[in-house]
Amino acid sequence: MAGRSSRGVSRRTVLRVATGVAAGLAVGEFAYGSLYGRLHLEVTRAEVPCVNLPAALDGFRIGLITDTHHSTFTSLPFIDRAAILLQNEAPDMMVLGGDYVTLRNRRYIPDAAAPFARLSAPHGVFGILGNHDDGIEIPRVLRRSGVTVLDDARTRLTIRGEIVDLIGIDYWTRRFEDVRRVARGHAPFSILLAHDPRRLHEATALQLPLVLSGHTHGGQVSMPVIGAIAARKFPVAEGYARKDDTALFVSRGVGTVLLPCRIDCPPEVAVVTLRRAHAT
Repeated sequence: MAGRSSRGVSRRTVLRVATGVAAGLAVGEFAYGSLYGRLHLEVTRAEVPCVNLPAALDGFRIGLITDTHHSTFTSLPFIDRAAILLQNEAPDMMVLGGDYVTLRNRRYIPDAAAPFARLSAPHGVFGILGNHDDGIEIPRVLRRSGVTVLDDARTRLTIRGEIVDLIGIDYWTRRFEDVRRVARGHAPFSILLAHDPRRLHEATALQLPLVLSGHTHGGQVSMPVIGAIAARKFPVAEGYARKDDTALFVSRGVGTVLLPCRIDCPPEVAVVTLRRAHAT
């Protein structure tokens, strides 16, 4: 008897199988990002070259913790763990980059800054506000924990015999004239603390040598090939970038927003070491 003739696998079957595999991988990625990726807290140590950095400040270390987003999905013990990691690095100064809660949720505001009470540094602990923070209660709880809040404000420090200006900008301060007003008369070496890394453009125009930011979460979800879609509107999703003579460092932050998930961009606290650089 003649054997059955073999037929090729139909295109529809191939597509169905491919779709199922892709869906399975996506579910697996999300599960991994939710159960492990968002909790795999790291310490990132980065050297950032800065124009106009005085020789005495070469090697100066700034600890950066941002986007803690205290909420149902980002607990106080987890944020406290981040604070402990940063304190153990013993940086010369600490900066808190904003978004201490999510959507100004008043349920979480009273305790949002509690972990920061353990932070201390020889040249101070400073904080700015993000787009999820209110302008009254969050500054109050930050100050209660010993944080100097720079909300559209500047402070002048003497560090190792050199003058350094810290310029803190609220997330909603976007007009160039408003940023310039706060920065007017700044020292040759000044640092702009801005939750949104897009303030790099204003910093470059004002000849500010360094910007420290958060906000992006590193994209929070970074997929193979296509990368972090949510962060494409920013100068860089994470880490170091430079525009003319202004350096930018962006931290991936600690918490999450919208989805309790991180894929290929784990949470971090960062220690930025300043290094001297030549002007372009």
